[in-house]
Amino acid sequence: MIIKEAIEVLKIEAEGILGLTDRIDDNFSRMVELIFNSRGRVIVGGIGKSGIVGRKIVATLNSTGTRSIFLHPVEAMHGDLGMVCHDDIFLALSYSGETDELNILLPSIRKIGCKVLAFTGNIHSTLAKHSDIVINVGVKKEACPLGLAPTASTTAMLAMGDALAVVLINKKHFKPSDFKKIHPGGILGRRLSSKVKDIMLTGEAVPKIFAGTSMEIAIDEINRLELGTTLVITKDKILTGIITDGDIRRIIAKKKNIFELTVEDVMTKNPRTVSPDSPAYDALNIMERYQITILPTTDSIGKVEGILHLHDILGKGDFKFNGK
Repeated sequence: MIIKEAIEVLKIEAEGILGLTDRIDDNFSRMVELIFNSRGRVIVGGIGKSGIVGRKIVATLNSTGTRSIFLHPVEAMHGDLGMVCHDDIFLALSYSGETDELNILLPSIRKIGCKVLAFTGNIHSTLAKHSDIVINVGVKKEACPLGLAPTASTTAMLAMGDALAVVLINKKHFKPSDFKKIHPGGILGRRLSSKVKDIMLTGEAVPKIFAGTSMEIAIDEINRLELGTTLVITKDKILTGIITDGDIRRIIAKKKNIFELTVEDVMTKNPRTVSPDSPAYDALNIMERYQITILPTTDSIGKVEGILHLHDILGKGDFKFNGK
């Protein structure tokens, strides 16, 4: 009985995947072309089991040459939306297409300027109606005997994500040598032992404005380098504060006219810093402890030497995510 039931589960899930072959049409081709021609990343969002599937799709895309990141819809509505840029493409995952947390997010995603793609089992759903391209991942039935636990449906959604990643591999002419570059294995450990000064951004790559500057100029500087932040310094390059996208959102939420303010009204004073001579793992520990992704690097008297982003710790040289 046990063996028979297990075999039946595999058959149902296999049939669910095979049923997707009839759904590979012009919509799928349009999706691939849109991602291939994009200058941004694929931002994947989903709740519950779809969120877990989304994280796996992100991992597969990243490891095969398509820059991707997972965005939790609830966290997005509380600040993480700041990681999304207009060049990005948003891939929404919801089998029912009626996931409130996800659908509520869509207007904000569209306002940023992103195209919206959807993997859903309901092509007449709210999600489908508000998406530019809809991929039907519906299955005839779940393997769960109660028809409640997502089983065949999550397998089908995951398989469609694999199909997308593999087609993009060929489209991008992604080679084994490219795969090796982004799977350095032990190199990550050696990179974490390197000095902050070896991987930090310096010079014109550091967003910075002088104390007393208007917020209009500060926002222009944040946009210039698209790091989501700018440092506030004195004429002698002494760090006095930092302004992030989150700081700006909090001011706007208080219904204040941000363009009437100076940087001192918005900035976080005395931000966390790291020495250029510190090991990269020290910087990573600071970021993890205080839940931040940016660290100014300063010398012993507080003079700005550079800035370090989490992505610069996770990637160095040929592996740098920021492309510098």
